[in-house]
Amino acid sequence: MTPRRVVLVTGASRGIGAETARILAARGDHVVLNYREKRSRAEKLAAEFTAAGGSASIAGADLTDAAAAAELVDGVVRQLGRLDVLVLNASGGLELGAPDDYPMTVNRDAQSRLVRLALPHLPVGGRIVFVTSHQAHFHGRKPVPDAYLPIAASKRAGEDALRAMIPEFGSRGIGFTVVSGDMIDGTIIVRLLQRRDPDAVSARTEHGPLPTVTEFAAAVADATIADAGPGHTVYVGGADYLASH
Repeated sequence: MTPRRVVLVTGASRGIGAETARILAARGDHVVLNYREKRSRAEKLAAEFTAAGGSASIAGADLTDAAAAAELVDGVVRQLGRLDVLVLNASGGLELGAPDDYPMTVNRDAQSRLVRLALPHLPVGGRIVFVTSHQAHFHGRKPVPDAYLPIAASKRAGEDALRAMIPEFGSRGIGFTVVSGDMIDGTIIVRLLQRRDPDAVSARTEHGPLPTVTEFAAAVADATIADAGPGHTVYVGGADYLASH
């Protein structure tokens, strides 16, 4: 019998991370739901997945804390014996009162550090999936709403930092895929942006319905198994971005 894959999904207590974990658990993976503060929400999701016949556990950690990130990875391997897939879903930057350098801290530095921590444990055939937005992925080539600029710049920097590691991923036999989406209907980022810059959201809906959380999460889940070239990008929604690209 083939053992379950162990998949660590960061920022998995809600939204895209939670839905991605739900899909992967239903497909037979053991999902580790990483959360920063919402332990009860993560516990509820893990219980839901288990009741539905899946396998799940939770692991709290603030990824911007180097010691906490190290313990997150070590704890997964210690408790479950392996780590096969890392889904980098957690991000931030629009939080009220956050310091100016927080977007880069969470969207670039924390991402590359977690990958470095995970690399020694990922087996040949393991996968890393980086979740981003078109506004970030195309940063520098496409206009970005002012309110979203700190996230766009920092997530693009995070993506670039990981792409610089592709030769090492390849030497280890580890796949790396980027999944980029238009604004995703119902996510916390879109709700926060709606408050700060409602015109930015309405400008996107002029091009058609925004992708749903379920649609985008399915693309992220599929990226953990798809046989794609190193650094391949999966695009979800935003036909106007892709037409000129």
